[in-house]
Amino acid sequence: MSKPLIGVTTYLNPATWGVWELPAALLPAAYPRMVQAAGGLAALLPPDEDPASAEAVVARLDGLVIAGGADVEPARYGAPADPRTGPPARDRDAWELALIHAALATGTPLLGICRGMQLLNVALGGTLVQHLDGHVGGVGVFGTHTVRPVPGTRFASISPEATKVPTYHHQSLDVLAPALTAGAHADDGTVEAVETADGWVLGVQWHPEMGEDVRVMRALVEASAG
Repeated sequence: MSKPLIGVTTYLNPATWGVWELPAALLPAAYPRMVQAAGGLAALLPPDEDPASAEAVVARLDGLVIAGGADVEPARYGAPADPRTGPPARDRDAWELALIHAALATGTPLLGICRGMQLLNVALGGTLVQHLDGHVGGVGVFGTHTVRPVPGTRFASISPEATKVPTYHHQSLDVLAPALTAGAHADDGTVEAVETADGWVLGVQWHPEMGEDVRVMRALVEASAG
């Protein structure tokens, strides 16, 4: 049986290596490594200048991961920018929103991680809290806190117990999109996982790729193999 092909979105940023300083498609290696550890094949998906290409890309994938990264531009959900919101990554917003809509339209299994969960909420009509404290360990340092599953949800079937997770974010969901249901919360009430009733769509606010628990990614890979 062939392994399912899982696309993972990437940054598009200047980078330096060896004698080179050039624009580069970047992604922490932990993402493809977790896809591989969960039994999938990883394909990196840098932003495309033509978001209309998303349908053709998703048609060749078995599953899709929208990775973490920059803050979603507040204009995408009709809000002015808070001074603490980071600079927009408009090309990435446009590309990943197109990928999300293509995956939803085709029933392609979809996992949103951190920014990916936030963008999923925005794509479906929700909004974001632009700043909150207590969900990072420091500048460039992952924190850890507990997430508690909501009984009866898809996430609870994947991870039924309260679990400590690696976390690094200063934004969160505000108004939950009508098509989404909360699947887990932090102790401060922050929504930590969301899912749809139809199809296999899951978002998690933390960074599973930075830990050793592969259950969320394995669930995506298994759904993508079906």
